[in-house]
Order: sequence, then structure tokens, then C-alpha cells
Amino acid sequence: MTTKEERIVERIEGASGGKGILRKEVLIDKEQMGEHCGLFGEVTLEPGAVLGYHEHHGETETILYPFRKTGCDVDNGEEIPAKEGDVFFCKDGDGHGLKNTGERDLVFVALILKK
Repeated sequence: MTTKEERIVERIEGASGGKGILRKEVLIDKEQMGEHCGLFGEVTLEPGAVLGYHEHHGETETILYPFRKTGCDVDNGEEIPAKEGDVFFCKDGDGHGLKNTGERDLVFVALILKK
């Protein structure tokens, strides 16, 4: 178990060549993730922020939008509106990016699994 108080929130400006601020909070530590999990974390994009387009090689990423809506996922170059409760999957070899098109923080859970 980890508690909110003990987790570290990393602030990243221009993540993956994007713009604005992304906040990443790793929910379990490396030992708990094991060798096949690259990330299990809560990610926040501030209004107007963009997580730049990037590809995944040797891993997959699942993005869940259970918290707050308003955003857009760029899946292999195609813009797809993201709404609360949607799940996006980026398979090995594919790419994606995210942008917050709303006026509130866009909060989601990201799970990166290594092959």
C-alpha cells in the first residue's frame, strides 16, 4: 500500500516535446511494479497542456479516463475526443499524444507494460 502523503508528484514541462505542465504521480514503487510494469500512475495535464506525440516500442500503454473529462487523444495521428470513462490502448509500435482541450485539469491513470 502507498498513501497519498508518501507519494511523490513529478512536474514535467513540455513532456515528450509537448507544451505546458504535466504532473505524474507514481502509485506503486518499482519493486511493487516488478520487471514488466514501466508505470502505474496518475497523470494530470493542466488546461491547454499537451503530452507530445511519442511511440511505444517493446511496451504497451493503457490510458483510463475515469476522473475528469475534456481532452483529445492523438492515436497514430488521428485526433479522438476523450470523455470520462474512456479507455485508450496504445499497442507496441504505435504512437499517441494527449492534449487537454478543457478549462479544468485532465486527470487519468496510465499503465505501461513491458514485453
